[in-house]
Amino acid sequence: MSFFEMTMLLCFGMAWPTSIYKSIKSKSTKGKSVNFLFIILLGYTAGILHKLIYNLDFVIVLYVINFLMVFTDIILYYRNKRFEQVYKP
Repeated sequence: MSFFEMTMLLCFGMAWPTSIYKSIKSKSTKGKSVNFLFIILLGYTAGILHKLIYNLDFVIVLYVINFLMVFTDIILYYRNKRFEQVYKP
């Protein structure tokens, strides 16, 4: 386990709840990049695979939690995109 890896995941992990909250409240895709979210998701997937293949320790839990939060934000992006299409002003 790397202290620095764990710290990085904790710091990134603290940002996702805010992003999710904004997505829920705004019902808008403004300021969101779904491509960026997919790139981040790919990074967390790579981290999870590395942990599973080479270095299994409890830090994998942080990768999984972050992965789930980004995945949630992606789902909310598509929900909000649908809201924008259905409820055009």
